[in-house]
Amino acid sequence: MDFVAGIDVGAKSTKVIILDGQRKIRGKGVVKTRPDFASLAQEALDLALQQAGLKEKDLSYLATTGFGRYNVPFRDIQITDITCVAWGAAFLFPKTHCVLDIGAQSTRAIRIRDGGKVREFRTNDKCAAGAGGFIERAAKYLEVQIDDVGELSLRADKPQPISSVCAVLAESEIINHVSAGETVENIMRGVHNSLASRALALIKRAGLEDEVTFVGGVARQKGMVRALEETVKRKVNVHAEPDMVGALGAALLALRRLEKIRGNGHEAPLREEVQVA
Repeated sequence: MDFVAGIDVGAKSTKVIILDGQRKIRGKGVVKTRPDFASLAQEALDLALQQAGLKEKDLSYLATTGFGRYNVPFRDIQITDITCVAWGAAFLFPKTHCVLDIGAQSTRAIRIRDGGKVREFRTNDKCAAGAGGFIERAAKYLEVQIDDVGELSLRADKPQPISSVCAVLAESEIINHVSAGETVENIMRGVHNSLASRALALIKRAGLEDEVTFVGGVARQKGMVRALEETVKRKVNVHAEPDMVGALGAALLALRRLEKIRGNGHEAPLREEVQVA
């Protein structure tokens, strides 16, 4: 049986998913992103291989994605993260045609066709106030753990507005709210509401469809999910591991490419430097 891997070298973490030829997940690996992407990717891949009970030589094809995708020398192909997120989301939620990806450094709204092909996408063109990194900075200032902000936000009874599109000015708003005696819960919900409103603007520019799927590390925060649902006025799809969707999409596209190569009569995969649309 063939096995393929998708490696997503993201700004905050590097994720790996190994699929078999039946598109079943056999192994996963996650490590915190740090310098030396080649050894970092190898470490995450080794974790996934260990879970799968495989050796690296058992892999028939390997695709990379994310901002560090070019820095993994043992890849067979590199693919844009927008394409991978679209394919991963469509695999998990076949009826979705609108994907929102909020990561540490960027927010992207993607409109897709059946199967995951990208029709249109928009990326935030403002500073960090429009991405997940702002939540981390707010949590640090409020002296709470990033893993706790989702639940804190859910407990808000009077969300405080954060209207600035600049992260520095938005932090000043947070300072003002703290000085005024507002609760951490209400401030965090204000941060989530701010990101949700910016996300909605991107979604509308890309093309809002009935079923929205939310992916990326920020989708793990339940308060952010609720803020987004209330803003877009509909239920939002969220997978149990939303930050793994890009790696899943990379693995799916690796398998698709391998099948195409085999179908063309090649005996072994060819290393390529292409963008998969």
